[in-house]
Amino acid sequence: MALESRITQEEIKKEPEKPIDREKTCPLLLRVFTTNSGRHHRADEFARGNVPSSELQIYTWMDATLKELTSLVKEVYPEARKKGTHFSFAIVYPDPRGKVYRLKDIGNTVSGRKGADDSMTLQSQRFQIGDYLDIAITPPNRAPPLNARMRPF
Repeated sequence: MALESRITQEEIKKEPEKPIDREKTCPLLLRVFTTNSGRHHRADEFARGNVPSSELQIYTWMDATLKELTSLVKEVYPEARKKGTHFSFAIVYPDPRGKVYRLKDIGNTVSGRKGADDSMTLQSQRFQIGDYLDIAITPPNRAPPLNARMRPF
């Protein structure tokens, strides 16, 4: 007799995340790739063992928020500290069906402003150790590019 799960995405999101004791839990190495063009890297730039050259290595935990990661990136890139700078986050992960990588948009933050995605964690977005994080940085003097969630029609 086969059993079928009836758990919905909403129920999964409602599950409380297990708190991580940062004193007792070893941090993970998060490989972050950034662009200043406002667009994410293409998935094929991660193919065949290659990665883009703009890599940051951050030691952090699975409960790291997008706002926390934004502040770490701003420490390295002074030009990203300007108020109104947009940060668009995507997880880059290997496709289990092939030898290609996929990008999954997970959220946005804006320097100097509070936003809905600020408290989103890597864990809540199903980040797995070994995945990459791609951050598209858009300066405040340029409008962020339209993505699928922001289409004008």
